[in-house]
Amino acid sequence: MDNFWMYFEVLAPSIGVGLVFWLAIRSIFRADRSERAMEAKVREEVARKYESGSK
Repeated sequence: MDNFWMYFEVLAPSIGVGLVFWLAIRSIFRADRSERAMEAKVREEVARKYESGSK
């Protein structure tokens, strides 16, 4: 059991930093995805207004 805690103490910081990095990258990708979806929606609305206004 002592070996388990020794390995845990050695690996815990690396696993913690990896988890924080993964969460940060995941939030960046999610924000980018939602921003792109919103931009596409706005572009579609602008295009629709432009088409209806030019007729």
